[in-house]
Amino acid sequence: MAILGLIAVAFLSGLSTAAKATFIADEQATAESLARSQMEYVKSQPYADSYSPASIPEWLEDEDYSGYSVTIDAEPLHDTDQGIQKITVTIEHLDKQLITLDGYKVDRDD
Repeated sequence: MAILGLIAVAFLSGLSTAAKATFIADEQATAESLARSQMEYVKSQPYADSYSPASIPEWLEDEDYSGYSVTIDAEPLHDTDQGIQKITVTIEHLDKQLITLDGYKVDRDD
């Protein structure tokens, strides 16, 4: 009986670990996808001092992106803005920072 108990505990522990690993992988993949889509959104916008995150469609908000938040920072690469910015997209899920994606935006209107 003790051997069966030990086997059951080991099996349930393995299932728990696998479930947690699956959750973490899904969370990371969702954060990366969201960060990349937000970066592309910023790059498609006119050159500005700051950018607001793209809105998440309601049908995705209830399922895949529930609890995720996006912060976008834009800073000029030089003391005076010469038309090149470093864009940083930060994704958090349930107040835990998951990913930071850096990119660059050039003012093409000059």
